[in-house]
Amino acid sequence: MKAIVVKFIAGAALATLSASGAFAQDLAAGEKSFGKCRPCHQVGETAKNIVGPKLNGLFGRKSGSVEGFNYTDANKNSGITWDEAVFAEYIKDPKKKIPGTKMVFAGIANEEEIKNLTAFLKQYDDKGGKK
Repeated sequence: MKAIVVKFIAGAALATLSASGAFAQDLAAGEKSFGKCRPCHQVGETAKNIVGPKLNGLFGRKSGSVEGFNYTDANKNSGITWDEAVFAEYIKDPKKKIPGTKMVFAGIANEEEIKNLTAFLKQYDDKGGKK
């Protein structure tokens, strides 16, 4: 019985380490992917609106609602609240998801890259701190 418990604990520990390692890789891959966004968007405690709005606290926020950014009416009136599914659909083809947006980005087709980018963005709260 003792041997079974030890094997269970060892297996659980190994699974936890593997999962946390994979998550760290996802964040690193997501940060790399964010390089495509960086010319227009910022994240972090010093983030500012530039060509596009800052992306701190994106998930759970309504489209067109970052203070101080001049959105198109299409973004402001889209009725979108950002979550993982909506973001994934949007980032594949922004102009298809929100016709009339001024975001000029060809999109990301790779599902794994979208998941990694999502994980990277989700770590930032609305003030730019990491959760």
